[in-house]
Amino acid sequence: MSRRATYAIGSLETAFRIVDEIQRLDGAGISELADRLDIPKSTVHNYLSTLVQAEYVVKDGTTYRVGLRFLEHGAYARSQVPLYRIAKPEVDKLADGTGELSNLMVEEHGLGSYLHRARGETAVQVEAHVGTRVPLHTTALGKAILAHLPAERVDAIVDRHGLKPKTPRTITDRRELDEELAEVRKQGVAFDREERIEGLNCVAAPVSSTNGRILGALSVAGPSNRVRGERFTEALPERVLEAANVVELNVTYS
Repeated sequence: MSRRATYAIGSLETAFRIVDEIQRLDGAGISELADRLDIPKSTVHNYLSTLVQAEYVVKDGTTYRVGLRFLEHGAYARSQVPLYRIAKPEVDKLADGTGELSNLMVEEHGLGSYLHRARGETAVQVEAHVGTRVPLHTTALGKAILAHLPAERVDAIVDRHGLKPKTPRTITDRRELDEELAEVRKQGVAFDREERIEGLNCVAAPVSSTNGRILGALSVAGPSNRVRGERFTEALPERVLEAANVVELNVTYS
């Protein structure tokens, strides 16, 4: 796990706190940011002026929004992950073949980041988008990854991020999580039963390298009234495992 920098630069931390809060609020004004971050208005104004000048933030009237320049960095960062290029075609096929929402996730800094998403013909629209970071314990994708990380790494992630609930069905007990991860290793797939989004079920499979290092996970998700019964426990897991196997082969021989 990353540790706090020995000589952290406070001004950079403040700038990123402001950007994060603008994104969290879907746009905000100076007064709102100052109140929420407990920073003087004049200081917030100075930071925002600098961020606007650097083209990382745009001003729309009295509202400040995250600028598209971050998209350039995000697209570049994603292109640097080999798994994205290799897995994207299989994630797209999963979506086409199931009609549902398919996903590719990797772990960074103890959180799960959606690297690619594809929507089938009948897929539901959910709030997460490419780049969204979520707690690993709340998703099938995250549990598929956690199940194949070293125990000390899992400990560090839980210590840092906790097991906060997203829905009433989220696993929040460490012993229960450990039991679930053991089951994931046994079955080869992980399930999310409305644990991150109410009404949404998901099944995921891990993607590992030839030396056993976990690279990420891919999944299929859909509404619980459609993703249930044998389709949820047998048909979709079979499809997801097949896709993960293809990705692993392509990783090996690419």
